[in-house]
Amino acid sequence: MRRDDPLLRALDFAGVRRHTPLVAIGLGAAGALSALGLAALSAWLITRAWQMPPVLYLSVAVTAVRALGISRALFRYLERLATHDVALRAMATARARLYRALAGGDPAATVRSDRSALLARTADDVDEIGDAVVRGLVPMAVGAVTSVAAVAIMAVVSPLSAVVLAGALVISGVIAPWSAARASTRIVADGAHARERVGADVTGLLWHAGELTVARRRESALARLRDADADHARAVDAAAARQAGAASLTPVAMLVSVVAAAVIAVDLASRVSGSLMDVSSTDGAVTPMLFGVLVLLPLSSFESTGPLTDAAIAWERGRQSAARVMALVDAAGPPRVAADPVFDPRPATVTVRGLQWGYDVPLGPADGVDLDLRPGDRLLVTGRSGAGKSTLGMTLAGLLEPLDGSVTSDPADLRCAAAYFAEEAHLFSTSVRENLRVARGDATDGEIVDALTDVGLGRWLAGLPDGLDTELAGAASVSGGQRRRILLARALLHTAPVVVLDEPTEHLDRDDAPGLLRRICDRTDLFGPDRTVVVITHQSSDVDGVPVIKID
Repeated sequence: MRRDDPLLRALDFAGVRRHTPLVAIGLGAAGALSALGLAALSAWLITRAWQMPPVLYLSVAVTAVRALGISRALFRYLERLATHDVALRAMATARARLYRALAGGDPAATVRSDRSALLARTADDVDEIGDAVVRGLVPMAVGAVTSVAAVAIMAVVSPLSAVVLAGALVISGVIAPWSAARASTRIVADGAHARERVGADVTGLLWHAGELTVARRRESALARLRDADADHARAVDAAAARQAGAASLTPVAMLVSVVAAAVIAVDLASRVSGSLMDVSSTDGAVTPMLFGVLVLLPLSSFESTGPLTDAAIAWERGRQSAARVMALVDAAGPPRVAADPVFDPRPATVTVRGLQWGYDVPLGPADGVDLDLRPGDRLLVTGRSGAGKSTLGMTLAGLLEPLDGSVTSDPADLRCAAAYFAEEAHLFSTSVRENLRVARGDATDGEIVDALTDVGLGRWLAGLPDGLDTELAGAASVSGGQRRRILLARALLHTAPVVVLDEPTEHLDRDDAPGLLRRICDRTDLFGPDRTVVVITHQSSDVDGVPVIKID
Protein backbone atom coordinates (compact mmCIF):
# COMPACT_ATOMS: atom_id res chain seq x y z
CA MET A 1 0.00 0.00 0.00
CA ARG A 2 1.15 3.54 -0.67
CA ARG A 3 2.77 5.44 2.17
CA ASP A 4 0.55 8.41 1.35
CA ASP A 5 -2.56 6.39 2.14
CA PRO A 6 -4.44 8.39 4.81
CA LEU A 7 -4.93 5.38 7.07
CA LEU A 8 -1.24 4.50 6.98
CA ARG A 9 -0.45 8.13 7.80
CA ALA A 10 -2.95 8.09 10.65
CA LEU A 11 -1.55 4.84 12.05
CA ASP A 12 1.93 6.32 11.94
CA PHE A 13 0.56 9.47 13.61
CA ALA A 14 -0.95 7.22 16.30
CA GLY A 15 2.38 5.53 16.97
CA VAL A 16 1.59 2.26 15.17
CA ARG A 17 4.77 1.17 13.40
CA ARG A 18 5.24 -1.82 11.12
CA HIS A 19 6.45 -4.02 13.97
CA THR A 20 3.82 -2.87 16.49
CA PRO A 21 1.01 -5.30 15.54
CA LEU A 22 3.34 -8.25 14.91
CA VAL A 23 2.64 -9.83 18.30
CA ALA A 24 -1.11 -9.61 17.73
CA ILE A 25 -0.75 -10.98 14.19
CA GLY A 26 1.50 -13.79 15.42
CA LEU A 27 -0.96 -14.81 18.12
CA GLY A 28 -3.85 -14.61 15.67
CA ALA A 29 -1.98 -16.71 13.15
CA ALA A 30 -1.12 -19.23 15.87
CA GLY A 31 -4.80 -19.52 16.77
CA ALA A 32 -5.84 -19.89 13.13
CA LEU A 33 -3.13 -22.48 12.46
CA SER A 34 -4.23 -24.37 15.56
CA ALA A 35 -7.75 -24.43 14.13
CA LEU A 36 -6.36 -25.58 10.78
CA GLY A 37 -4.32 -28.33 12.40
CA LEU A 38 -7.27 -29.31 14.56
CA ALA A 39 -9.47 -29.78 11.48
CA ALA A 40 -6.87 -31.86 9.64
CA LEU A 41 -5.97 -34.00 12.63
CA SER A 42 -9.62 -34.48 13.64
CA ALA A 43 -10.44 -35.66 10.12
CA TRP A 44 -7.59 -38.14 10.29
CA LEU A 45 -8.56 -39.29 13.79
CA ILE A 46 -12.24 -39.80 12.96
CA THR A 47 -11.56 -41.83 9.84
CA ARG A 48 -8.73 -43.79 11.47
CA ALA A 49 -10.89 -44.61 14.49
CA TRP A 50 -13.55 -45.93 12.08
CA GLN A 51 -11.07 -48.70 11.26
CA MET A 52 -11.03 -49.68 14.97
CA PRO A 53 -7.28 -50.02 15.46
CA PRO A 54 -5.78 -50.66 18.93
CA VAL A 55 -6.50 -47.61 21.06
CA LEU A 56 -2.82 -47.00 21.75
CA TYR A 57 -2.40 -46.24 18.03
CA LEU A 58 -4.68 -43.24 18.54
CA SER A 59 -3.37 -41.92 21.86
CA VAL A 60 -0.94 -39.41 20.35
CA ALA A 61 -3.59 -38.09 17.94
CA VAL A 62 -6.16 -37.79 20.74
CA THR A 63 -3.75 -35.84 22.91
CA ALA A 64 -2.78 -33.60 19.98
CA VAL A 65 -6.44 -32.87 19.24
CA ARG A 66 -6.99 -31.80 22.83
CA ALA A 67 -3.85 -29.67 22.77
CA LEU A 68 -4.86 -27.98 19.52
CA GLY A 69 -8.39 -27.35 20.81
CA ILE A 70 -7.04 -25.68 23.96
CA SER A 71 -4.32 -23.74 22.13
CA ARG A 72 -6.84 -22.48 19.57
CA ALA A 73 -8.96 -20.84 22.26
CA LEU A 74 -5.92 -19.66 24.22
CA PHE A 75 -4.22 -18.04 21.23
CA ARG A 76 -7.44 -16.34 20.16
CA TYR A 77 -7.91 -14.92 23.64
CA LEU A 78 -4.32 -13.67 23.73
CA GLU A 79 -4.71 -12.27 20.22
CA ARG A 80 -7.76 -10.29 21.31
CA LEU A 81 -5.84 -8.87 24.27
CA ALA A 82 -2.86 -7.93 22.10
CA THR A 83 -4.99 -6.47 19.29
CA HIS A 84 -7.08 -4.34 21.60
CA ASP A 85 -3.96 -3.22 23.44
CA VAL A 86 -2.50 -1.98 20.15
CA ALA A 87 -5.76 -0.35 19.08
CA LEU A 88 -6.53 1.34 22.42
CA ARG A 89 -2.97 2.64 22.75
CA ALA A 90 -3.15 3.93 19.19
CA MET A 91 -6.46 5.69 19.85
CA ALA A 92 -5.17 7.29 23.05
CA THR A 93 -1.96 8.40 21.32
CA ALA A 94 -3.87 9.73 18.31
CA ARG A 95 -6.20 11.79 20.49
CA ALA A 96 -3.35 13.19 22.59
CA ARG A 97 -1.33 14.13 19.50
CA LEU A 98 -4.41 15.55 17.79
CA TYR A 99 -5.15 17.75 20.82
CA ARG A 100 -1.53 18.94 20.90
CA ALA A 101 -1.57 19.65 17.17
CA LEU A 102 -4.76 21.68 17.44
CA ALA A 103 -3.63 23.49 20.59
CA GLY A 104 -0.19 24.40 19.28
CA GLY A 105 -0.93 24.83 15.57
CA ASP A 106 -2.93 27.34 13.58
CA PRO A 107 -5.98 28.27 15.69
CA ALA A 108 -8.01 28.82 12.53
CA ALA A 109 -8.15 25.05 12.10
CA THR A 110 -10.43 24.79 15.13
CA VAL A 111 -12.02 28.22 15.06
CA ARG A 112 -13.32 27.68 11.54
CA SER A 113 -14.54 24.15 12.23
CA ASP A 114 -18.02 23.28 13.38
CA ARG A 115 -18.13 22.03 16.96
CA SER A 116 -19.95 18.86 16.08
CA ALA A 117 -17.39 18.19 13.33
CA LEU A 118 -14.56 18.60 15.83
CA LEU A 119 -16.29 16.19 18.18
CA ALA A 120 -16.70 13.70 15.33
CA ARG A 121 -13.01 13.98 14.40
CA THR A 122 -11.72 13.49 17.93
CA ALA A 123 -14.28 10.85 18.91
CA ASP A 124 -15.92 8.73 16.19
CA ASP A 125 -13.21 9.11 13.55
CA VAL A 126 -10.41 8.19 15.95
CA ASP A 127 -12.49 5.19 17.06
CA GLU A 128 -12.79 4.11 13.43
CA ILE A 129 -9.01 4.22 13.06
CA GLY A 130 -8.66 1.93 16.08
CA ASP A 131 -11.42 -0.27 14.68
CA ALA A 132 -9.45 -0.60 11.43
CA VAL A 133 -6.66 -2.24 13.44
CA VAL A 134 -8.95 -4.61 15.35
CA ARG A 135 -11.31 -5.53 12.51
CA GLY A 136 -9.14 -4.81 9.48
CA LEU A 137 -5.37 -5.01 9.74
CA VAL A 138 -4.97 -8.02 12.05
CA PRO A 139 -7.68 -10.21 10.42
CA MET A 140 -6.25 -9.52 6.95
CA ALA A 141 -2.73 -10.49 8.02
CA VAL A 142 -3.96 -13.59 9.86
CA GLY A 143 -6.09 -14.60 6.87
CA ALA A 144 -3.10 -14.32 4.53
CA VAL A 145 -0.88 -16.49 6.76
CA THR A 146 -3.58 -19.10 7.28
CA SER A 147 -4.46 -19.29 3.58
CA VAL A 148 -0.85 -19.92 2.59
CA ALA A 149 -0.53 -22.62 5.26
CA ALA A 150 -3.78 -24.32 4.18
CA VAL A 151 -2.72 -24.43 0.53
CA ALA A 152 0.70 -25.80 1.51
CA ILE A 153 -0.85 -28.60 3.60
CA MET A 154 -3.34 -29.39 0.85
CA ALA A 155 -0.52 -29.54 -1.71
CA VAL A 156 1.14 -32.31 0.28
CA VAL A 157 -2.08 -34.32 0.20
CA SER A 158 -3.28 -33.45 -3.31
CA PRO A 159 -1.68 -30.80 -5.57
CA LEU A 160 -4.79 -30.52 -7.74
CA SER A 161 -6.98 -29.94 -4.69
CA ALA A 162 -4.47 -27.32 -3.51
CA VAL A 163 -4.88 -25.44 -6.79
CA VAL A 164 -8.67 -25.45 -6.41
CA LEU A 165 -8.40 -24.37 -2.77
CA ALA A 166 -6.01 -21.55 -3.68
CA GLY A 167 -8.46 -20.24 -6.28
CA ALA A 168 -11.35 -20.43 -3.85
CA LEU A 169 -9.35 -18.63 -1.15
CA VAL A 170 -8.45 -15.88 -3.61
CA ILE A 171 -12.16 -15.40 -4.32
CA SER A 172 -13.06 -15.44 -0.62
CA GLY A 173 -10.07 -13.53 0.75
CA VAL A 174 -9.24 -11.08 -2.03
CA ILE A 175 -11.98 -10.59 -4.61
CA ALA A 176 -14.92 -10.54 -2.18
CA PRO A 177 -13.30 -8.04 0.25
CA TRP A 178 -12.05 -5.85 -2.58
CA SER A 179 -15.48 -5.70 -4.24
CA ALA A 180 -17.16 -5.03 -0.88
CA ALA A 181 -14.76 -2.19 -0.06
CA ARG A 182 -15.06 -0.65 -3.51
CA ALA A 183 -18.84 -0.88 -3.55
CA SER A 184 -19.15 0.61 -0.08
CA THR A 185 -16.74 3.53 -0.57
CA ARG A 186 -19.45 6.02 -1.46
CA ILE A 187 -21.90 4.54 1.02
CA VAL A 188 -19.38 4.80 3.87
CA ALA A 189 -18.76 8.44 2.96
CA ASP A 190 -22.50 9.18 2.85
CA GLY A 191 -22.97 7.41 6.18
CA ALA A 192 -20.20 9.45 7.80
CA HIS A 193 -21.69 12.67 6.42
CA ALA A 194 -25.15 11.71 7.67
CA ARG A 195 -23.68 10.81 11.08
CA GLU A 196 -22.07 14.25 11.29
CA ARG A 197 -25.39 15.88 10.41
CA VAL A 198 -27.05 13.90 13.19
CA GLY A 199 -24.33 14.99 15.61
CA ALA A 200 -24.64 18.63 14.55
CA ASP A 201 -28.44 18.62 14.91
CA VAL A 202 -28.33 16.86 18.28
CA THR A 203 -25.67 19.26 19.53
CA GLY A 204 -27.69 22.26 18.40
CA LEU A 205 -30.84 20.96 20.07
CA LEU A 206 -29.04 20.21 23.33
CA TRP A 207 -27.16 23.49 23.50
CA HIS A 208 -29.87 25.81 22.19
CA ALA A 209 -33.13 24.13 23.14
CA GLY A 210 -34.35 27.21 25.00
CA GLU A 211 -33.63 29.63 22.16
CA LEU A 212 -35.18 27.29 19.59
CA THR A 213 -38.31 26.93 21.70
CA VAL A 214 -38.67 30.69 22.14
CA ALA A 215 -38.12 31.24 18.42
CA ARG A 216 -40.67 28.48 17.63
CA ARG A 217 -38.10 26.60 15.58
CA ARG A 218 -37.83 23.53 17.78
CA GLU A 219 -40.10 21.39 15.60
CA SER A 220 -38.23 22.29 12.41
CA ALA A 221 -34.95 21.43 14.16
CA LEU A 222 -36.38 18.08 15.24
CA ALA A 223 -37.58 17.46 11.69
CA ARG A 224 -34.05 18.08 10.36
CA LEU A 225 -32.71 15.67 12.97
CA ARG A 226 -35.22 12.98 11.91
CA ASP A 227 -34.27 13.46 8.25
CA ALA A 228 -30.56 13.21 9.06
CA ASP A 229 -31.13 10.10 11.16
CA ALA A 230 -33.16 8.53 8.33
CA ASP A 231 -30.35 9.31 5.85
CA HIS A 232 -27.86 7.67 8.20
CA ALA A 233 -30.07 4.59 8.56
CA ARG A 234 -30.43 4.32 4.75
CA ALA A 235 -26.66 4.54 4.33
CA VAL A 236 -26.13 1.84 6.94
CA ASP A 237 -28.74 -0.42 5.29
CA ALA A 238 -27.20 0.11 1.86
CA ALA A 239 -23.75 -0.75 3.20
CA ALA A 240 -25.15 -3.89 4.83
CA ALA A 241 -26.74 -4.97 1.53
CA ARG A 242 -23.47 -4.53 -0.39
CA GLN A 243 -21.60 -6.28 2.40
CA ALA A 244 -24.00 -9.23 2.35
CA GLY A 245 -23.66 -9.56 -1.42
CA ALA A 246 -19.87 -9.66 -1.22
CA ALA A 247 -19.90 -11.99 1.78
CA SER A 248 -22.03 -14.49 -0.18
CA LEU A 249 -18.99 -15.26 -2.32
CA THR A 250 -17.29 -16.98 0.62
CA PRO A 251 -19.80 -19.85 1.10
CA VAL A 252 -19.94 -20.32 -2.67
CA ALA A 253 -16.15 -20.57 -2.83
CA MET A 254 -16.17 -22.91 0.17
CA LEU A 255 -18.76 -25.17 -1.49
CA VAL A 256 -16.77 -25.31 -4.72
CA SER A 257 -13.56 -26.11 -2.86
CA VAL A 258 -15.04 -28.89 -0.72
CA VAL A 259 -16.94 -30.51 -3.59
CA ALA A 260 -13.89 -30.30 -5.85
CA ALA A 261 -11.68 -31.85 -3.15
CA ALA A 262 -14.16 -34.69 -2.66
CA VAL A 263 -14.50 -35.33 -6.40
CA ILE A 264 -10.74 -35.28 -6.88
CA ALA A 265 -10.24 -37.66 -3.94
CA VAL A 266 -12.88 -40.11 -5.17
CA ASP A 267 -11.58 -39.99 -8.71
CA LEU A 268 -8.00 -40.52 -7.58
CA ALA A 269 -8.99 -43.36 -5.30
CA SER A 270 -10.97 -45.12 -8.03
CA ARG A 271 -8.18 -44.77 -10.55
CA VAL A 272 -5.35 -45.85 -8.24
CA SER A 273 -6.78 -48.50 -6.00
CA GLY A 274 -10.18 -49.23 -7.45
CA SER A 275 -11.88 -48.81 -4.12
CA LEU A 276 -11.88 -46.09 -1.49
CA MET A 277 -12.45 -48.76 1.14
CA ASP A 278 -9.26 -50.56 0.23
CA VAL A 279 -7.17 -49.35 3.14
CA SER A 280 -4.56 -52.03 2.72
CA SER A 281 -3.07 -50.62 -0.47
CA THR A 282 0.22 -48.80 0.00
CA ASP A 283 0.86 -47.71 -3.60
CA GLY A 284 -0.32 -44.09 -3.20
CA ALA A 285 -4.05 -44.75 -2.99
CA VAL A 286 -6.22 -42.20 -1.20
CA THR A 287 -7.01 -43.70 2.16
CA PRO A 288 -10.07 -42.77 4.21
CA MET A 289 -7.82 -40.64 6.46
CA LEU A 290 -6.57 -38.54 3.53
CA PHE A 291 -10.08 -38.32 2.14
CA GLY A 292 -11.27 -36.85 5.45
CA VAL A 293 -8.42 -34.35 5.43
CA LEU A 294 -9.26 -33.31 1.85
CA VAL A 295 -12.86 -32.61 2.83
CA LEU A 296 -12.47 -31.00 6.28
CA LEU A 297 -9.33 -28.92 5.69
CA PRO A 298 -11.02 -26.47 3.27
CA LEU A 299 -13.85 -25.95 5.75
CA SER A 300 -11.37 -24.79 8.39
CA SER A 301 -9.26 -22.70 5.99
CA PHE A 302 -12.25 -20.52 5.11
CA GLU A 303 -12.75 -19.70 8.78
CA SER A 304 -10.02 -17.04 8.53
CA THR A 305 -11.07 -15.62 5.14
CA GLY A 306 -14.78 -15.32 5.93
CA PRO A 307 -14.33 -12.19 8.12
CA LEU A 308 -12.18 -10.48 5.49
CA THR A 309 -15.20 -8.87 3.84
CA ASP A 310 -15.97 -7.11 7.11
CA ALA A 311 -12.24 -6.39 7.47
CA ALA A 312 -12.09 -4.67 4.08
CA ILE A 313 -15.10 -2.50 4.90
CA ALA A 314 -13.63 -1.65 8.32
CA TRP A 315 -10.38 -0.70 6.59
CA GLU A 316 -12.22 1.51 4.09
CA ARG A 317 -14.22 3.11 6.87
CA GLY A 318 -11.03 3.71 8.83
CA ARG A 319 -9.31 5.10 5.73
CA GLN A 320 -12.02 7.71 5.23
CA SER A 321 -12.00 8.60 8.93
CA ALA A 322 -8.22 8.87 8.83
CA ALA A 323 -8.46 11.24 5.84
CA ARG A 324 -10.69 13.56 7.85
CA VAL A 325 -8.48 13.41 10.94
CA MET A 326 -5.27 14.01 9.01
CA ALA A 327 -6.90 16.86 7.09
CA LEU A 328 -7.54 18.52 10.45
CA VAL A 329 -3.94 17.90 11.52
CA ASP A 330 -2.65 19.30 8.22
CA ALA A 331 -4.88 22.36 8.60
CA ALA A 332 -3.40 23.00 12.05
CA GLY A 333 0.08 22.89 10.53
CA PRO A 334 3.35 22.78 12.45
CA PRO A 335 3.33 23.91 16.10
CA ARG A 336 3.56 27.68 16.47
CA VAL A 337 3.71 27.82 20.24
CA ALA A 338 3.58 25.35 23.09
CA ALA A 339 0.27 23.53 23.32
CA ASP A 340 -0.13 24.99 26.81
CA PRO A 341 1.58 28.41 26.59
CA VAL A 342 2.84 30.17 29.68
CA PHE A 343 1.33 33.64 29.80
CA ASP A 344 3.58 36.54 30.65
CA PRO A 345 1.88 38.43 33.50
CA ARG A 346 3.71 41.72 32.82
CA PRO A 347 1.46 44.58 31.63
CA ALA A 348 1.40 44.62 27.84
CA THR A 349 0.82 47.17 25.11
CA VAL A 350 -1.10 46.05 22.00
CA THR A 351 -0.47 47.93 18.75
CA VAL A 352 -2.85 47.53 15.80
CA ARG A 353 -2.07 49.00 12.39
CA GLY A 354 -4.24 48.83 9.26
CA LEU A 355 -6.06 45.75 10.56
CA GLN A 356 -8.52 43.92 8.35
CA TRP A 357 -9.79 40.65 9.69
CA GLY A 358 -11.97 37.75 8.61
CA TYR A 359 -11.68 34.29 7.08
CA ASP A 360 -11.89 34.84 3.34
CA VAL A 361 -13.50 38.26 2.86
CA PRO A 362 -11.83 41.18 4.69
CA LEU A 363 -13.96 42.82 7.34
CA GLY A 364 -13.71 46.30 8.77
CA PRO A 365 -13.12 49.67 7.09
CA ALA A 366 -11.24 49.74 3.80
CA ASP A 367 -8.27 51.54 5.33
CA GLY A 368 -8.14 49.16 8.28
CA VAL A 369 -8.27 49.76 12.03
CA ASP A 370 -5.54 51.44 14.07
CA LEU A 371 -5.41 50.97 17.85
CA ASP A 372 -2.99 51.59 20.68
CA LEU A 373 -4.10 49.65 23.75
CA ARG A 374 -1.98 50.40 26.78
CA PRO A 375 -2.07 48.68 30.18
CA GLY A 376 -5.37 49.45 31.88
CA ASP A 377 -7.18 50.51 28.69
CA ARG A 378 -10.73 49.35 27.96
CA LEU A 379 -12.30 48.92 24.52
CA LEU A 380 -15.87 48.04 23.51
CA VAL A 381 -16.60 46.30 20.19
CA THR A 382 -20.27 46.48 19.20
CA GLY A 383 -22.37 45.67 16.17
CA ARG A 384 -25.04 43.39 14.84
CA SER A 385 -24.84 39.61 15.10
CA GLY A 386 -22.71 38.10 12.37
CA ALA A 387 -20.83 41.31 11.62
CA GLY A 388 -17.46 39.83 12.64
CA LYS A 389 -17.08 40.98 16.24
CA SER A 390 -15.91 37.62 17.54
CA THR A 391 -13.55 37.23 14.58
CA LEU A 392 -12.01 40.59 15.45
CA GLY A 393 -11.65 39.51 19.08
CA MET A 394 -9.87 36.30 18.10
CA THR A 395 -7.58 38.29 15.80
CA LEU A 396 -6.72 40.71 18.61
CA ALA A 397 -5.95 37.70 20.84
CA GLY A 398 -3.62 36.18 18.25
CA LEU A 399 -5.85 33.20 17.46
CA LEU A 400 -6.42 34.28 13.86
CA GLU A 401 -3.96 35.86 11.46
CA PRO A 402 -4.96 39.29 10.10
CA LEU A 403 -5.97 39.35 6.45
CA ASP A 404 -4.18 42.68 6.25
CA GLY A 405 -2.31 44.85 8.68
CA SER A 406 -0.72 43.75 11.93
CA VAL A 407 -1.41 43.12 15.61
CA THR A 408 1.61 43.09 17.92
CA SER A 409 2.22 43.25 21.65
CA ASP A 410 5.09 44.28 23.86
CA PRO A 411 6.98 43.04 25.84
CA ALA A 412 5.60 39.50 25.32
CA ASP A 413 4.47 37.76 22.14
CA LEU A 414 0.77 38.30 21.43
CA ARG A 415 -0.22 34.67 22.04
CA CYS A 416 1.57 34.74 25.40
CA ALA A 417 0.01 38.06 26.38
CA ALA A 418 -3.63 37.92 25.22
CA ALA A 419 -6.36 35.42 26.12
CA TYR A 420 -9.71 35.08 24.37
CA PHE A 421 -12.74 33.97 26.44
CA ALA A 422 -15.39 32.64 24.09
CA GLU A 423 -19.10 33.27 24.37
CA GLU A 424 -19.90 29.54 24.36
CA ALA A 425 -16.94 28.28 26.39
CA HIS A 426 -17.48 24.80 27.80
CA LEU A 427 -18.52 23.95 31.33
CA PHE A 428 -17.25 20.52 32.25
CA SER A 429 -19.05 17.81 34.18
CA THR A 430 -16.82 18.15 37.21
CA SER A 431 -16.60 20.22 40.38
CA VAL A 432 -16.96 23.99 40.57
CA ARG A 433 -13.33 24.17 41.62
CA GLU A 434 -12.04 22.28 38.58
CA ASN A 435 -14.26 24.31 36.25
CA LEU A 436 -12.48 27.44 37.48
CA ARG A 437 -9.03 25.88 37.44
CA VAL A 438 -9.41 25.45 33.70
CA ALA A 439 -8.20 29.06 33.55
CA ARG A 440 -5.33 28.59 36.02
CA GLY A 441 -4.38 25.24 37.44
CA ASP A 442 -2.64 26.61 40.54
CA ALA A 443 -5.54 28.82 41.66
CA THR A 444 -6.20 28.46 45.39
CA ASP A 445 -9.62 27.96 46.93
CA GLY A 446 -9.49 31.48 48.33
CA GLU A 447 -8.79 32.97 44.89
CA ILE A 448 -11.61 30.95 43.36
CA VAL A 449 -14.08 32.07 46.04
CA ASP A 450 -12.99 35.70 45.61
CA ALA A 451 -13.43 35.50 41.82
CA LEU A 452 -16.91 33.99 42.10
CA THR A 453 -17.89 36.60 44.69
CA ASP A 454 -16.57 39.44 42.51
CA VAL A 455 -18.77 38.38 39.58
CA GLY A 456 -21.88 38.13 41.76
CA LEU A 457 -21.98 34.40 42.53
CA GLY A 458 -21.19 34.60 46.22
CA ARG A 459 -24.71 33.73 47.38
CA TRP A 460 -24.96 30.98 44.74
CA LEU A 461 -21.73 29.43 45.97
CA ALA A 462 -22.86 29.63 49.59
CA GLY A 463 -26.04 27.76 48.69
CA LEU A 464 -24.28 24.84 47.03
CA PRO A 465 -24.43 21.61 49.07
CA ASP A 466 -20.69 20.90 48.85
CA GLY A 467 -19.32 24.34 48.07
CA LEU A 468 -16.45 24.22 45.59
CA ASP A 469 -16.65 20.42 45.60
CA THR A 470 -20.18 20.47 44.17
CA GLU A 471 -20.31 18.55 40.93
CA LEU A 472 -21.75 20.37 37.92
CA ALA A 473 -23.48 18.42 35.19
CA GLY A 474 -22.07 20.72 32.52
CA ALA A 475 -23.91 23.85 31.41
CA ALA A 476 -27.29 22.20 32.05
CA SER A 477 -26.82 22.51 35.82
CA VAL A 478 -26.68 26.33 35.84
CA SER A 479 -28.71 29.12 34.32
CA GLY A 480 -27.51 31.14 31.36
CA GLY A 481 -26.61 34.09 33.57
CA GLN A 482 -24.74 31.91 36.07
CA ARG A 483 -22.79 30.34 33.23
CA ARG A 484 -21.71 33.79 32.00
CA ARG A 485 -20.55 34.77 35.45
CA ILE A 486 -18.56 31.52 35.85
CA LEU A 487 -16.85 32.19 32.53
CA LEU A 488 -16.11 35.74 33.66
CA ALA A 489 -14.63 34.38 36.90
CA ARG A 490 -12.29 32.26 34.78
CA ALA A 491 -11.08 35.45 33.08
CA LEU A 492 -10.44 37.04 36.47
CA LEU A 493 -8.30 34.08 37.55
CA HIS A 494 -6.30 34.00 34.32
CA THR A 495 -2.89 35.65 34.30
CA ALA A 496 -3.05 37.12 30.78
CA PRO A 497 -2.45 40.89 30.85
CA VAL A 498 -4.73 41.35 27.79
CA VAL A 499 -8.24 39.91 28.07
CA VAL A 500 -10.77 39.66 25.23
CA LEU A 501 -14.29 38.92 26.55
CA ASP A 502 -16.95 37.78 24.09
CA GLU A 503 -20.48 38.70 25.24
CA PRO A 504 -19.75 38.60 29.00
CA THR A 505 -23.16 40.10 29.90
CA GLU A 506 -25.34 38.02 27.58
CA HIS A 507 -28.26 36.21 29.31
CA LEU A 508 -27.99 38.42 32.38
CA ASP A 509 -30.99 40.28 33.78
CA ARG A 510 -31.67 43.58 32.09
CA ASP A 511 -30.95 45.37 35.36
CA ASP A 512 -27.73 43.45 36.09
CA ALA A 513 -26.05 43.52 32.67
CA PRO A 514 -25.24 47.29 32.50
CA GLY A 515 -23.86 47.31 36.03
CA LEU A 516 -21.60 44.31 35.41
CA LEU A 517 -20.40 45.85 32.13
CA ARG A 518 -19.48 49.08 33.94
CA ARG A 519 -17.55 47.10 36.55
CA ILE A 520 -15.62 45.28 33.80
CA CYS A 521 -14.74 48.61 32.18
CA ASP A 522 -13.83 50.31 35.47
CA ARG A 523 -10.04 50.39 35.83
CA THR A 524 -10.37 50.29 39.61
CA ASP A 525 -12.75 47.33 39.80
CA LEU A 526 -12.70 43.74 38.50
CA PHE A 527 -9.64 43.60 36.23
CA GLY A 528 -7.61 46.35 37.89
CA PRO A 529 -5.46 49.12 36.44
CA ASP A 530 -2.79 47.00 34.73
CA ARG A 531 -4.85 44.64 32.58
CA THR A 532 -6.16 45.56 29.15
CA VAL A 533 -9.76 44.48 28.51
CA VAL A 534 -11.58 44.27 25.17
CA VAL A 535 -15.32 43.60 25.50
CA ILE A 536 -17.36 42.29 22.58
CA THR A 537 -21.10 42.86 22.87
CA HIS A 538 -24.12 43.40 20.66
CA GLN A 539 -26.06 45.06 23.46
CA SER A 540 -26.34 48.82 23.80
CA SER A 541 -23.32 49.94 25.76
CA ASP A 542 -23.07 53.43 27.25
CA VAL A 543 -19.97 53.40 29.41
CA ASP A 544 -18.44 56.81 29.99
CA GLY A 545 -14.86 57.24 28.90
CA VAL A 546 -14.59 53.89 27.07
CA PRO A 547 -13.88 54.03 23.31
CA VAL A 548 -16.21 52.02 21.06
CA ILE A 549 -15.58 50.30 17.73
CA LYS A 550 -18.87 49.77 15.92
CA ILE A 551 -18.90 47.11 13.23
CA ASP A 552 -21.68 47.35 10.66
